[in-house]
Amino acid sequence: MIVAGIDVGSITAEAVILKNGDILGSVIMPTGASSKAAADRVLDEALHKVGLSPKDLKYIVATGYGRISASPAHKRVTEITCHGRGAFFLFPSARTVIDIGGQDSKVIRLGPEGQVVDFAMNEKCAAGTGRFLEVMARALEVELEDLAVLSRKATRSVPISSICTVFAESEVVSLIATGQPRENIIRGIHDSIAERTAGLLNRVGIEEDVVMTGGVANNSGVVEAIEERIGIRLNIPERPDIIGALGAALIAADHAK
Repeated sequence: MIVAGIDVGSITAEAVILKNGDILGSVIMPTGASSKAAADRVLDEALHKVGLSPKDLKYIVATGYGRISASPAHKRVTEITCHGRGAFFLFPSARTVIDIGGQDSKVIRLGPEGQVVDFAMNEKCAAGTGRFLEVMARALEVELEDLAVLSRKATRSVPISSICTVFAESEVVSLIATGQPRENIIRGIHDSIAERTAGLLNRVGIEEDVVMTGGVANNSGVVEAIEERIGIRLNIPERPDIIGALGAALIAADHAK
């Protein structure tokens, strides 16, 4: 039985192909201007990667920001449910999931069977998300993937007081102008994300084990800042940015049965 999960986010789209509960393949690509086109492209690319065609799929579930536009899907499910399901599949001991995506961040608390029992979400502002990090990297004139390495060279953390991405960018530019080392500013950026994440965790309650999903989990500087802030080691999937699509595929397998 072959099924697929599609996660159409604000920045990237992911697809996972499952066969009898095993991952056959996955693809990540930029969403671009059209969520519908992104859903079609990412699914086609994932099928091509594993040598299959759409007729081989028994069921498709879409999730994420653009799930409504994902025309190939038989069903659409919230990303909270899908990230919880994907994280629990990889880490059956998971009770708390931190998901920091392109435009929002959320904390999900799971029950012993992996069911969502509570969640908190920050969707009013892009601060503390993948987009926030992109804007900060551009202001600092560094590559996004270099943020973690540079933050480890910091001698101290320079506080970033603004909670708005636009104002935080201006604040970073001002800090650069005053001669603050980039490394210290980056550490401050990571700490500000950790502080916002801790606030969400406090709203739902922290219960171990804790898993972090979403593309920001690829930034080990953010991961370390959160771990230091909450005093708990985070479990990071090998590919944290496909967990929503994985959860969608697992739900698709349930329906296909």
